[in-house]
Amino acid sequence: MNDDTNPITSNSSLGFGQNNRPIISVSNVRIFRPSELKRFLSAIENTEQRVKFEALLYTGMRYSELNRLLENPDWFDNEIIHLTKKAVKKKKIKMKERYIHLNPIGRMIVRTFITNNKRLPTYGTWTENLKRWAKKANIDQRYLSPKTTRKTWESWLVAYYPKLTNQIFLSQGHNTFTALSHYVNLPFNDDEIHQMDEFVAGWK
Repeated sequence: MNDDTNPITSNSSLGFGQNNRPIISVSNVRIFRPSELKRFLSAIENTEQRVKFEALLYTGMRYSELNRLLENPDWFDNEIIHLTKKAVKKKKIKMKERYIHLNPIGRMIVRTFITNNKRLPTYGTWTENLKRWAKKANIDQRYLSPKTTRKTWESWLVAYYPKLTNQIFLSQGHNTFTALSHYVNLPFNDDEIHQMDEFVAGWK
């Protein structure tokens, strides 16, 4: 089957060592495994850029939403982000307002992101950054995009907190059908789900 249509694709010649695992993509957007993400993060040496990446990851927000958060820091009350209708301008999105739940790490990262007050770059520039960091970490660059953090976060939450799927979907701004078809039953093994703990622990 062609890789462009297969939601779970094999990795390229870039090695993953003894724990070599196929890459995961949904609708041609990459989803990290925990071991990949750890290596990827180690390749982001610039502190400001790492904060931006982690803000996208730990909030699971859309790229445009996170930029609008800088313009409206009062949306964050130090616990939860309340996205108003002003935040969601994409017409096809049905959920125009939502509350984004965060874990302790996420709250800390969002505070830092708002304090830094540095907007995300263009989609194209960020995509190039992702590929550059992946190359540095010796990770397959296929399917990396600004949507990677959002899809990775939602899929990890669903894998780690299977009893909280409805709450997760609402926090992410997805209806149940969309979320179930994309994020449930992805091929994470038990060890990978255990590794997610350091990232998702405390989310509620």
